[in-house]
Amino acid sequence: MAAAVQDPNRDSVAFGRQAVPQLFEQLQQRDASCRLRALTSLCDLVHEPERLYQIVTEGFIAQLQDLLKDEDPSVRTKTCELLHLLTSHSIGRLALLSSSLLPHLSDLLDDSSSSCRRNVHLVLNGLAQLPAGAQALLVLVPKLMLKLRQMEAEQEEEEALLLSTLSSCSRLDPLPALASDGVPVLGHTLSHCSPNICREATAVLMALSIPEDGKRQVCEEQVLHVLMGLLQNGDLQVQTNAAGVIMNTVIITTGKYLSLELNAVSVLLNLLSEEEGEDQRKKRKTLVIYCLRALTALAEAPEGRCLLQDQLPLLEKRSRDQDQDIRRAARTAIRVVTWTP
Repeated sequence: MAAAVQDPNRDSVAFGRQAVPQLFEQLQQRDASCRLRALTSLCDLVHEPERLYQIVTEGFIAQLQDLLKDEDPSVRTKTCELLHLLTSHSIGRLALLSSSLLPHLSDLLDDSSSSCRRNVHLVLNGLAQLPAGAQALLVLVPKLMLKLRQMEAEQEEEEALLLSTLSSCSRLDPLPALASDGVPVLGHTLSHCSPNICREATAVLMALSIPEDGKRQVCEEQVLHVLMGLLQNGDLQVQTNAAGVIMNTVIITTGKYLSLELNAVSVLLNLLSEEEGEDQRKKRKTLVIYCLRALTALAEAPEGRCLLQDQLPLLEKRSRDQDQDIRRAARTAIRVVTWTP
């Protein structure tokens, strides 16, 4: 019988629980190709729950610190890939958060290798899905905002991952991003031709528009007119996020009157009046609620209330919607529109 052919890109792996310690020993080799083969084998092994648990619980993660500073870009890239695979599981995310690797990992946001940077963003984005991870990454928000300013057109995947991480962090605490010129930087990003980038950027902006300072900046940085255009975008999630930012911003007086000048009432009403099938109705629920809440806030201004009094039939139709949340939002809008001093 012919002998099995050894894959030259992988190390031979010991049986059972000896495999992980053996491969981590190989990571100490001076030859970069040896380290790379060991990392490739570890990336294969980590798909087995028992081996992943062993790496996490027996202190092996800490041994990856030197590899994050390895002179070989392929080794740095593969190390970050291994961390990404580990952080695909909650136990791996918690282990990385309790380690000392985060500062070294963040240094690789400026790595010369695009593959390495991509893997770093995947790791950070995975961590940000946990509240504890988003909390730990808040200290990196100024650096992430700086990276966002420096993004090139060909770095679309990195940019989308970065924005997704910022969104998770900013939902937890929007102040670090606001303090790092988040609104004007994101306002510029809204003009990106990629729907994916627009989805992520508007999601971050929605989080930043919750504090009063964020609402004020949305007005001052002339972001509202861009958002009005995005309400007519063909991507439902972009429309929904843009409506969410407007809903937050029109709470303040400046936001109300700027939106009225930009014909917000007409644009929002058009979204409410679109014909919906059963499947589309479910998908558009959040958008409809955001539009109704934005119109309710606009009706608090006499000019907005005057415009909406002619649109009561549409609001009344929405007040009979099958969905109770939409009915409630529409009835609140009707009460404000029909209020008399």
